[in-house]
Amino acid sequence: MSIEIKAVKRDVKGTGASRRLRRAGSVPGVVYGGEQPAVSLEFDHKELFLQFRHEAFHASILSLVLDGKTESVLLRDYQLHPVRNTIQHIDFQRVSASEKIHVKVPFHFVNEDAAPGVKLGGGSISHIQTEADISCLAKDLPEFIEIDLGNLETGHSVHLSEVKLPKGVEFVQLAHGADAAIATILKPRGGEDDAAEAEVETPAAE
Repeated sequence: MSIEIKAVKRDVKGTGASRRLRRAGSVPGVVYGGEQPAVSLEFDHKELFLQFRHEAFHASILSLVLDGKTESVLLRDYQLHPVRNTIQHIDFQRVSASEKIHVKVPFHFVNEDAAPGVKLGGGSISHIQTEADISCLAKDLPEFIEIDLGNLETGHSVHLSEVKLPKGVEFVQLAHGADAAIATILKPRGGEDDAAEAEVETPAAE
């Protein structure tokens, strides 16, 4: 299901104008890319934030409604207020159906408790990466990538090259020869190795 966001053109620009928009409950923004010029926009903060807080908003093709027309866009950048956590500014990029896009997509880890390294070995899972850059056409963009840890042993890791990706999707890092680790199972503390390291010779009493 496509996420729809409504915007109106923003005629006034500048720091003072943006501040007034925020006080009035709006968010200044911009849409750019493709063969069209950049357009300054404003959004209703309440409506925008309801969508923004969902994970899919950050890694999906969005439907931007402007002047009665709908175009496909991606979230490219945003600024949040450091205290109030409100959206201060937001940027969108137009998407072409024929050109590949680069997007950060979140990982969803499954079967963590069933991993032998956790269930039998007593280890703990460390998430080295929680998202990754992918490259694909807009129609192939997944909302997330599932990482199955069900067979992971203690001391072992899952790497990018071991993940089965949807058709038409590739990891940018892997395409550049970097087969980074995604998650690993750490050995339990207090085991035999730790006990051995903890042994210290006590000097003889004089």
